[in-house]
Amino acid sequence: MGKKRIAFFQEDLGPGGIQKSLFNLLRNLDYSRVDAELFLFEKGCFYEGGLPRELTVHVVEKPPRFLSFLPFETAEKLWHRDWDQFGEYDLAADFNSYQFGCAAGTLGVRAKKRVMWIHNNVEIKQRNEWKYRVLWYFFKGKFRRYDGFIPCSPALTEPFRRLSGQTDAEYRVIANYIDVPEIRRKQREPLSEELTAEIDEDKVNFVALGRLSHQKGYDIMIPLFASCCRSREDLQLYIIGEGPEHEALLRMAEQEAPGYIHFLGQQANPYAVMNRMDAFLSTSRYEGQPLNIEEARVIGLPLYCSKNLEAYSEGLEGYEEDALARAICDARKTPKRPDDLEEYNRKILESIYALAEA
Repeated sequence: MGKKRIAFFQEDLGPGGIQKSLFNLLRNLDYSRVDAELFLFEKGCFYEGGLPRELTVHVVEKPPRFLSFLPFETAEKLWHRDWDQFGEYDLAADFNSYQFGCAAGTLGVRAKKRVMWIHNNVEIKQRNEWKYRVLWYFFKGKFRRYDGFIPCSPALTEPFRRLSGQTDAEYRVIANYIDVPEIRRKQREPLSEELTAEIDEDKVNFVALGRLSHQKGYDIMIPLFASCCRSREDLQLYIIGEGPEHEALLRMAEQEAPGYIHFLGQQANPYAVMNRMDAFLSTSRYEGQPLNIEEARVIGLPLYCSKNLEAYSEGLEGYEEDALARAICDARKTPKRPDDLEEYNRKILESIYALAEA
């Protein structure tokens, strides 16, 4: 059996969970089994290490923004591209699921099978984000043209099925690939002198990782952590990430727990910081399948996560809010227990190959 051709469509490779998941996957595919091509609409890559040389990358002109606010079929007619020049693929994958260009490319190239990744609980996302409700209204017509959908955790399937109306489509759950060797290498890198001086190893240090947005629930996390700091002076929280709520969260932290919560911004290598921490904390309102929890498992950090995240991360034991506060208050330094995620990652790659061969 010859190698299968796969086309992946993604808006960009900037900082973000979706981008990181695809980057990890592309770096770990067996290119003796597949010929993979990546279609991007913006140049550049935020992540260190680069893409594999076996991967073909096409940078396509980005469609005008206004097309996202037209019915999908209308926008597609206004933005025609010669996709036939790329030949036929065994699988075309819209890895983004939000952007017009990724859908237009996936549905425009010649392919035996077309699938779309699902990265979020779309029902909760619609309730929480008016912009997403608007985009959904205009692009919902595209769903019936896909052959299948790939939720990255089981909890995403039914909400998407109900909201999209694609009840008879094929759904295959494929989790996010975690590049364990890359994390292992990066966690051993030295921190800057500034960060080294800031982290007090005599404290119990918690780390949170993710975009500073409503979805990630930092406005839940900060008061909860602050309540624990009022009874314990040896707790510290380090938040890695940037986003639209940065200033509001900074003010909240200064008011609720001055001196206990530190914002480190976007870190090209968050794993070196995480490796110096004692525990991982997440209070996200909803997720797709959180990369940061799996990355914390690789490093071996104890997980302090809200109960609702159990639905998005296999094997996670979360806490109700009061219980989470008590657990943080009782936290102690313990030896790390790193997980290589060997079986977890093997299943992901075999699912990708099977998807292309079906």
